[in-house]
Amino acid sequence: MSLAPRAVLVHRTTEYEELLARHGTHGQAAFFLSARGRSVEAVRERHERVHRALAEVAGAVPLSWRQTRVERADLDRFLFGPEDVVVVVGQDGLVANAAKYLTGQPVIGIDADPGRNAGVLVRHRAAQARRLLPYAAGDGATVDELTMVEAVTDDAQRLLALNEIYVGPPGHQTARYTLGLDGADAPPEPEPQASSGVLVGTGTGATGWLRSLWEQRSSALPLPTPADARLAWFVREAWPSPTTGTTRVEGLLDAGQGLRLTVESDRLVAFGDGVESDALHLTWGQTIRLTAAGPRLRLVG
Repeated sequence: MSLAPRAVLVHRTTEYEELLARHGTHGQAAFFLSARGRSVEAVRERHERVHRALAEVAGAVPLSWRQTRVERADLDRFLFGPEDVVVVVGQDGLVANAAKYLTGQPVIGIDADPGRNAGVLVRHRAAQARRLLPYAAGDGATVDELTMVEAVTDDAQRLLALNEIYVGPPGHQTARYTLGLDGADAPPEPEPQASSGVLVGTGTGATGWLRSLWEQRSSALPLPTPADARLAWFVREAWPSPTTGTTRVEGLLDAGQGLRLTVESDRLVAFGDGVESDALHLTWGQTIRLTAAGPRLRLVG
């Protein structure tokens, strides 16, 4: 007998909760913010909006379903099941945080603070949850299958991300590596490079950090769309020298193509979607390959 669906409500600690954890009381948090020209009331109002949205979504879960909640910091320890419907209540970035832990479960993005989020991934309001939950669990649900990026090292470490993966120094040092492409029409020889890192991203990531680099260098590269199987990549601040080149600083990876970096520094890191705490640590001689991932995020439209 199959299990009833389970609604998994993903949320994150609010700024107000973080302030209380740090300062102990509302009054002390208010004093801290007022000394910096900010109002604690505005922070508390946003906190209350998020919790009202969470309560409304929780109340919309069908009575025959199971439900649970998971905070962002606990995502790496939470076991998602195949029968889950994942409801992310928060901002766009929270959907990206959850995406790499999923294996095909439908995701509903609920904007907990309308007007403060772009709404690229949190496309719905809490009031729509009552209709969306049974719809997402049904066979005929329409979902957007968003491409993800994957990094795999030569010792089988693996990292997934929805927006982008950064490979580079953990601080402000220079990253040294050789960069090569594989797949059809790839240049045969890798290029030694020194830079502040490499960014490989998806069409979803093309609305964020990837687009920032694209605009900064006035690139003519056609950025992919969220459902496009291609990836875009950029080298940040490549430095020309007698031993390092700058001829390969941007490009597209079609399906089946990959970008390979062989480390020539004491320490580099690779992390996805800005989450530095969940990074792969790389050292001399290691190789990391970045390509489009097999799994996709199934986002309810």
